Amino acid sequence: MSGAGGRRPLATVLAANAISISGNALTLIGVPWFALQTTGSPGKAGLVAFCATLPVVVSALAGGPVIDRIGRRRVSIASDLVCALALAAIPLLHHAGRLDFWMLCALMGVTGLFHAPGETARHVLVPDLAEGAGTTLARAASLFDAVSRGARMTGAALAGVLIALVGAETVLLLDAATFGLSALLVLAGVRGVEAAEPRRDAAPVSMARYRAELREGYAFVLRSRLLLGITLMVMFTNGLSQSWSSVLLPVHAQRNLGGAAAIGLITAVFGGCALLGALVYAAVGHRWPRRAVFTVAFLFGGSPLYVVAALTDGVLPLVATAAVGGLGVGMLNPILTTVMYERVPDALRSRVAGVTTAGVLMTTPLGGVGAGQLVERVGLVPTLLAVGGLYFVATLTPAVFPGWREMDRPAPALSSSGPSAPAPGHAATTPRP
Repeated sequence: MSGAGGRRPLATVLAANAISISGNALTLIGVPWFALQTTGSPGKAGLVAFCATLPVVVSALAGGPVIDRIGRRRVSIASDLVCALALAAIPLLHHAGRLDFWMLCALMGVTGLFHAPGETARHVLVPDLAEGAGTTLARAASLFDAVSRGARMTGAALAGVLIALVGAETVLLLDAATFGLSALLVLAGVRGVEAAEPRRDAAPVSMARYRAELREGYAFVLRSRLLLGITLMVMFTNGLSQSWSSVLLPVHAQRNLGGAAAIGLITAVFGGCALLGALVYAAVGHRWPRRAVFTVAFLFGGSPLYVVAALTDGVLPLVATAAVGGLGVGMLNPILTTVMYERVPDALRSRVAGVTTAGVLMTTPLGGVGAGQLVERVGLVPTLLAVGGLYFVATLTPAVFPGWREMDRPAPALSSSGPSAPAPGHAATTPRP
């Protein structure tokens, strides 16, 4: 894994990812609010979320071999540029009076289709860049997640304030600018990194070879009980989380919390405490049993938000709940990311990341559209309680199923194609939510 080029490429990828995720936080709040303002329908807001997330699953499902052949640097740049153009088109068409509802859905579909490959390309570069920067894998993974959490917190806080001050259309233009800046950073700062360039040993392009490479990624996940278990669990909880961010929180804020500023405050507190949780885990997390931390963190970070939103109308109870939940959630991704890096060899990393990313996103298209329909048919409070109950049951999975015990067992040694003999050390396996 040569050619990492010192600390600059790692710092560049961290910065580009932070800027891109800040833009994502603007979208997370700006697009649902824009949809609610322009349509007045929770169901249509959910449909927009469906159109934005379904292509993410498709691109993640098939993107691993494409990323390796085109090159991780090129994929990151191209995906950010396409997302910038698609997001900028929404407010511009709306200002011109030409934005039909189907156009909004289509443009959000374009951002979903191109966003996942770019994020995956940056994510799978971290091990090589960490080695070149002379830092440990666990520390780089925790830093990657901590920077992402901080960017999400900052973007959410800005989104709530900016929507109140200048409107959702301007927020979407700023989001487009963040994607453009991320592309420029990667273009200028990730040069001469061997792992970021197209694979020189790749076989000639053919559908048979492409299917074979996809099968390699799926086979690796299916052979690991832990990887498969985590993928299935996070698949379910991500669908429920999508219902919160795209429909339930915006509708609750519109009806009971006084507007978009409440969304920004709650999301920013959640993201800030998640950042703190990630930093705490980076500092001392290696001393704790991963399975226990993962289970408790998910229990605090999942269902309580839904239950508190259903039972109260004020902002402060949700802010307090978001703070506790964020601390827990901040510890999840460092565990999952470190475990995946430990278990998956570099030759399969893009393919396995594509499979696990597609897996954990499989239900997100249904989360938003399902929540929108439920709110319109049975009301907001029953929907919040139902989703919160399902979330609680899902987060008990690591404590119930024995396959999760592998999270605290040593990882096998890595070969160029997969795990071989057991190696000493405290390790585990994984994708990321």
